[in-house]
Amino acid sequence: MLLSYYHTYQEAGTDEAGRGCLAGPVTASAVILPPDFKHPLLNDSKQLSEAKRSLLRPIIEKEALSFSVCHILPEKIDEINILNASILAMHNSLKKLSFAPEFIIVDGNRFKPFSNIPHQCIVKGDSKYMSIAAASILAKTYRDEYMEKLHQDFPMYMWNKNKGYPTEEHRNAIKKHGISPQHRKSFRLLPEQLTLDF
Repeated sequence: MLLSYYHTYQEAGTDEAGRGCLAGPVTASAVILPPDFKHPLLNDSKQLSEAKRSLLRPIIEKEALSFSVCHILPEKIDEINILNASILAMHNSLKKLSFAPEFIIVDGNRFKPFSNIPHQCIVKGDSKYMSIAAASILAKTYRDEYMEKLHQDFPMYMWNKNKGYPTEEHRNAIKKHGISPQHRKSFRLLPEQLTLDF
């Protein structure tokens, strides 16, 4: 059950999707909801079916006071590591909001200060606070959509199904076909690998 707002004044919730993937971007969203926003289905995106996420996305986009989404691509992930890339994605999402929030709530336990705006990290915040839950849904749906488009160019990896996560089918495809430009070269792409030739 979501606990509504962390504070009563305007807050932005932010969350990311795709941090554990082997391919594709890490995607973050930031959302500022109106104080009276409620929806019975709103919850952590991981707890919702794809159909429910798809239903909620246009509602969040219509009702939010401001929202944004940002992708950080594999080349940048490899350059600065996935934690820094996740935080950068959240920062960039916050920058793209139409106005600055008074407070930021972040899913998880790692963040870097943004624009001198006070923030709070909240473990499992996407199942506790509405603005983080909304951000998790936007990040997840936009990233899934991105991976489905990439699938058209790289169908052998089945990204329309696994979305770049390290499933057995995805790892088997890497083993058979090698890596693509969309793979994160800094990640351990195959369990038994020692090195990859790039």
